[in-house]
Amino acid sequence: MPPQPRHFLTLLDLSAGEAETLIQRAIELKGMLRAGVDYQPLKRRTLAMVFEKSSTRTRVSFEAGMVQFGGHALFLSPRDTQLGRGEPIEDSARVLSRMVDAVMIRTFDHDKVERFAAHSSVPVINGLTDRFHPCQLLADVQTYVEHRGDIRGRRVAFVGDGNNMCHSYMNAARLFDFELRVACPEGFEPDAELLAQLGDRCEVVRDPVEAARGADLISTDVWASMGQESEQDDRAEAFAHYCVNAEVMAAARPDALFMHCLPAHRGEEVTAEVIDGPQSVVWDEAENRLHAQKALMELLMVGGPQAT
Repeated sequence: MPPQPRHFLTLLDLSAGEAETLIQRAIELKGMLRAGVDYQPLKRRTLAMVFEKSSTRTRVSFEAGMVQFGGHALFLSPRDTQLGRGEPIEDSARVLSRMVDAVMIRTFDHDKVERFAAHSSVPVINGLTDRFHPCQLLADVQTYVEHRGDIRGRRVAFVGDGNNMCHSYMNAARLFDFELRVACPEGFEPDAELLAQLGDRCEVVRDPVEAARGADLISTDVWASMGQESEQDDRAEAFAHYCVNAEVMAAARPDALFMHCLPAHRGEEVTAEVIDGPQSVVWDEAENRLHAQKALMELLMVGGPQAT
């Protein structure tokens, strides 16, 4: 009987030690790419990329990563596959996993990724669901480590909706051992069950300035995620006082960093002064999706670094 594949559906699919090693490996792979090192551990391997939610960073980073590793990536949208015509997710998983070496899925319902993984014979990577965005957090932690060193014991503030990014920061707080403060309006809190699992490591407050006080890192996300466009006006009203501006940043430590998973709406969840300012590392953060995901694919598909 073939061995069970290793999946990455949430950050907690990694141990703390694995996560720390993966971040260091991502930094190492970034240096190798810039030095022109020819490293192709995924030669003749194929990644299927299933997109039910559109993307710029997720598609380009996974596709470019596979090319740099000597492999190939297939872009599959609902318009191109039987998934869009109602084929059971379990059947698609059985078929696709007999033809490719790994599958990345970016979709709405987290249950879809879990069901696909349960019937896949190859690794499945969560490229984003409505509940979690774990690949983004790998890039965020890599970026923090590059700029400020170990994130362990630091204070992080997340300002905005208790959404998939917030949930992934909550998981990251457990995995990387940092303190998290979430600032959100009433009715937009993160999942209560996830919150309970963090104990005193995570606190939900209403005032973004209070959340940012003494923080080493401040992160935010759009007020209305993909699929919530009809709620835009109501959310704009609810989140009107949750913009990361100069006042919020001033409450943080002087060397605090600002991050955003992008795309950003300047003047809504963040001011142009902040996202384009000296404390912002959003462009490094975006680039690091490539390097962190390469380290992840290397781990899942070939078990880690290979001889060059």
